[in-house]
Amino acid sequence: MYTVPMSGTRWLSQEEQQTWRSFLGACLAFFTALDAQLQRDAGMPHAYYEILVRLSETPDRAMRMSQLAEAAAASKSRASHAVARLEERGWVRRVDCPTDRRGQIAQLTDAGYAALAAAAAGHVEQVRRSLFDLLADEQVKQLREISEAMTRDGQPAPLAAAACMTACTGEDEPAVEA
Repeated sequence: MYTVPMSGTRWLSQEEQQTWRSFLGACLAFFTALDAQLQRDAGMPHAYYEILVRLSETPDRAMRMSQLAEAAAASKSRASHAVARLEERGWVRRVDCPTDRRGQIAQLTDAGYAALAAAAAGHVEQVRRSLFDLLADEQVKQLREISEAMTRDGQPAPLAAAACMTACTGEDEPAVEA
């Protein structure tokens, strides 16, 4: 096992090292599968899908660009670039913030919502194949508990921003699951 001597460093045990590498590999395989499915079936990367989902879950399907970046776990510049690509497709539009001249709001268009709705079933099926179908019910519960432990107590978490969002679905508008 490779170690670099350094006083005070709490090195990983052999089991922790194996767990860490398995976790990294699992995350990479999972997100690669999600991205490949969305690219193949919907012509968009997972990052764009996540932005569309976040917008679809807010009142008026709109949110400030800075909040969208936080909710989608992206830097402001990465979110701005993604929104620009989504604007080119007609799926999102930017409007000036009425209360802050410096701010902009990203708003999901009807075409963007339709693209999201069309992509959702395939995406959910891929999530099932790549995650839930591989786990027993108890493991699903454990995964949730582990994930919640990893994102509480001030840890950066994309879902922290989602707490300030409220779902907004009308009776004529089906909810789209992430």
